[in-house]
Amino acid sequence: MTQKKLWEKEINVDQRIEQFTVGKDRELDMQLASFDVIGSMAHIRMLNKIGLLNDNELSLLQKNLRKIYQSIQDSQFSIEEGIEDIHSQVEILLTNELGEIGKKIHAGRSRNDQVLVDLKLFTRDKLYQLVELIKILFNRLIELSEKFKDILLPGYTHMQVAMPSSFGLWFGAYAESLVDDLIQIEAAYKIVNKNPLGSAAGFGSSFPLDRKTTTELLGFGELNYNSVYAQMNRGKMEGVVSYAIASVAATLAKLSADIILYLSQNFSFISFPDQLTTGSSIMPHKKNPDVFEIMRAKCNRILALPNEISMITNNLTSGYHRDFQMLKESFLPALTHIIECTGMMHFMLEHIQINKDILSDAKYNYLFSVEAVNKKVIKGVPFREAYRDIGIQIEQGNFKPDVQINHTHEGSIGNLCNNQIKKMFNEVLELFNFDKYQKAIKRLLEA
Repeated sequence: MTQKKLWEKEINVDQRIEQFTVGKDRELDMQLASFDVIGSMAHIRMLNKIGLLNDNELSLLQKNLRKIYQSIQDSQFSIEEGIEDIHSQVEILLTNELGEIGKKIHAGRSRNDQVLVDLKLFTRDKLYQLVELIKILFNRLIELSEKFKDILLPGYTHMQVAMPSSFGLWFGAYAESLVDDLIQIEAAYKIVNKNPLGSAAGFGSSFPLDRKTTTELLGFGELNYNSVYAQMNRGKMEGVVSYAIASVAATLAKLSADIILYLSQNFSFISFPDQLTTGSSIMPHKKNPDVFEIMRAKCNRILALPNEISMITNNLTSGYHRDFQMLKESFLPALTHIIECTGMMHFMLEHIQINKDILSDAKYNYLFSVEAVNKKVIKGVPFREAYRDIGIQIEQGNFKPDVQINHTHEGSIGNLCNNQIKKMFNEVLELFNFDKYQKAIKRLLEA
């Protein structure tokens, strides 16, 4: 017998309609499965508190939800053919096992606020994973910046040789970029870390739901108080998070582009062990930077995500719309991809090799032209006159570079300010307080 949908009455939906509207829900919902169970565990504790479940019913439901949760952790769980989504699968499993008691789990809920809480729990967990990897990558960049702070390399503007830079400055730039990325993630996390559960279909419930209890049980920082706004947060939450992860993606994409350029034979500023590059099918000399090219492409796709989410949700009225289902198809994979890329960038930088003698090549002599101008200015020559004198030397082929440089201001080659950058990073990191939600979920699963 084909399993009916939880929302079906006595009319069977046309198969073409079903196939078109369900989309990839069953496949994508497997990523939300454990979080759906966690949300249900908090919900039934609250139902017991307000008298809609007795202690025995609560105990039976908790026991079976734990079994389902463990089956998910053990990769033994699936959403069966003909069952619409994760919410339906969990409720059906409980009903098959417990009969009428299993049917009580949905009281005071809609699938709308179930998917909302699932997505927030999922996203919160993914942001935690991302922040942990950003922390590791940040520390590696600072370590490289300090280790190679005295090794110079050319700086470019308009892809033309410009002024002296250093590996310390280059690595440190991307470390500080991650500080600003982390600020955006923390702002997004505050929005994610609000509890929508109990908003039902978006208009609340006549049951005396205790929404502060589920907020505490799930370790949320705060409630989405207004029921209509809790539902309006669907799409908005994904949009805010997409901008935050796009910021990280922009940092990784630009660093990837630099690395690809610096790896090329025309530059040869850096290298990697052979086993971390790929070859050509016909050119035996090739060592291709495929990792960074794929990373750049994945990150650029994430950069397009905020616009995609905006176009799907733009001009939708308040209340639930099935359009929101489409967000999962891009949003869930994007979180996985940014985590993968951040981890891979750290792995590759663990093996980066630095060319310590780049500027001995005569083609970089003009890097020091600004240094020559500045040294004249320090001796009292007006800047425009000094600029003209050095320009004439260059035109006549008489310019002799003085490779001794003395940069002392904050954020320059000789004063990287890495300690200040680390301080900024750690101050933002402390704002997350991930420990609160992790302890709450652990208590919930063990209760």
